[in-house]
Amino acid sequence: MVNDGLRAAEEKMQAEGVPQAAIATFRHYYEQLVAGESGMLPDDVLDQLLDVPAAEDLPDEEDREALDKAVVIKLNGGLGTSMGMERAKSLLEVKEGRSFLDIIAGQVLELRRRHDVRLPLLLMNSFYTRDDTLQALERHAELYSDVPADFVQNKEPKILVDSLQPVEWPQEPELEWCPPGHGDVYTALQTSGTLDALLEHGYEYAFLSNSDNLGAVLEPRILSWFAAEGLPFVMEVCEKTPADRKGGHPAVLKETGRLVLRETAQTPEDDLERFGDIDRWRYFNTNNLWVDLRALAAVLDENDGVLGLPMIVNRKTVDPGDKSTPEVFQLETAMGAAVGVFEGAQTLVVPRRRFAPVKTTSDLLVLRSDAYVLTEAGFVEPSPELQDGLPLVDLDADHYKLLRDFDARFPAGPPSLVACEQLTVEGDVRFGRDVVARGTVEVRHEGSDQLVIDDGTVLEG
Repeated sequence: MVNDGLRAAEEKMQAEGVPQAAIATFRHYYEQLVAGESGMLPDDVLDQLLDVPAAEDLPDEEDREALDKAVVIKLNGGLGTSMGMERAKSLLEVKEGRSFLDIIAGQVLELRRRHDVRLPLLLMNSFYTRDDTLQALERHAELYSDVPADFVQNKEPKILVDSLQPVEWPQEPELEWCPPGHGDVYTALQTSGTLDALLEHGYEYAFLSNSDNLGAVLEPRILSWFAAEGLPFVMEVCEKTPADRKGGHPAVLKETGRLVLRETAQTPEDDLERFGDIDRWRYFNTNNLWVDLRALAAVLDENDGVLGLPMIVNRKTVDPGDKSTPEVFQLETAMGAAVGVFEGAQTLVVPRRRFAPVKTTSDLLVLRSDAYVLTEAGFVEPSPELQDGLPLVDLDADHYKLLRDFDARFPAGPPSLVACEQLTVEGDVRFGRDVVARGTVEVRHEGSDQLVIDDGTVLEG
């Protein structure tokens, strides 16, 4: 039965045109699943990570030669479905009429101009995001470079929990497939031919990050240190706060002394409470990563295209929106987990401004507000007028989770948050123009009608 399941899955992938290295990688994890491996990393196999170098202590140097051998890679496969979107999340307007993609393009072009280097921008798209994204990129023709603008993430079949067979769902065939997690970026670089193309054109260093994190800009100081030290891989980390308890954290594997990344999905239930211990697990992964492309090619060649990242087993339903549909396994990997693959990999503590992801409409409200500014050079940065750091916003999911509902309740734009420490909104509330929030603000409305906050209102306390 097990061999039949693997054979059926491989045949399904071959018929879909999935590259052989991606099929071999799926086989690697399927066999682990069958062998009873869970991908779990309990506390007792891990040591605390200590003595992490800080970006602010690096030499203030700029290696232009290294900069001219660098590329920026953005993960761009997400649709923003958690906010009710149905197209590439990077096309969402976030600041002064510009989308994530517009701002990223501007950042890359400014770095090219400032340092007189090639610096290509590459996107890892999914089958769902590619067409819309490439069409949007036509507005930025000056981004053209000597390597392709994108490559496409692989896909794999969902596996039925009860039989370990690939799912057949003829009423909606797209639901039979899932992405292999963002750890697939390394496999997709190779199977698309992009890795070879980059090396052939003299590119040696890649800065990888998520397209929804506008704080993730290639930093020449970090790249120069990375190149000078001859490092194969570096993960940028930030110090945890109580708000970061769920973030994946780096640790040291006791058995080997090598770094590992542990995600929530890899934590046994008995250890979940300790997972949030910010004194023991002091840092979280920002998913801002630096990779030596020559080292990546060597490791992939040594392992026949299978990088061997730790497996993450996600248990879901065929239709994620319908819990009555059959349960399935999705076998995934995290791109930050490559920190455990490369001998000599390191972590680096970076300022919080390099981590500004937008995962929810609460995050989006902060980014759209005056708590962030768009500089003349096109960079999005925390406002210099912030009084108490970036505000913590918590919007009621029942009324603000979906983008259309969120926009309808902020029709004139976000309130001023530059003097706000925390904003909590519960209930159906619509904000007028030029509303100001100061200090710690709670707006709670329990009525069935909509509460309207008038134009120019100052909310305080």
